[in-house]
Amino acid sequence: MLPKTVITRSPEETEEVGKSLAAAMTDDSTLPPFVAFYGDLGVGKTAFIRGFVSVISPSSAVRSPTFALVNEYRGGARPVFHFDMYRIEDEDDLYSIGFDDYPDRGICLIEWSENIPFALPEEYIRVFIQKTPDDENQRSIMIERIEKTC
Repeated sequence: MLPKTVITRSPEETEEVGKSLAAAMTDDSTLPPFVAFYGDLGVGKTAFIRGFVSVISPSSAVRSPTFALVNEYRGGARPVFHFDMYRIEDEDDLYSIGFDDYPDRGICLIEWSENIPFALPEEYIRVFIQKTPDDENQRSIMIERIEKTC
């Protein structure tokens, strides 16, 4: 499934792409349980995550964790931890919320991952979402597996 680039034309289509990644992660245990999201404000990161969570934790209602920093969804077989790192400025901010305790406990979905490059694991899935230049309603979504090398 990875890498993959998809064009979507609505929030519902973006949610469908999120569902497909969740299904792939459910079917393939070799995929890392850490997804780093990149993209400007309003490009659809939360819509993608809403679709993802609907597969893993179907009874959960997804909201952006902007002020809470993390939302936990426990309505399925595996817990999902949805982080918003927009206001995180450094390692002290990150570790003061107990971030380092989460990756071993479930699937981590991280919005604004560009703010925490120092905390990304050796292996993760990167999701980059951007508006297309041709149509403001379209999104280009690139999904790829990242494996850091020393």
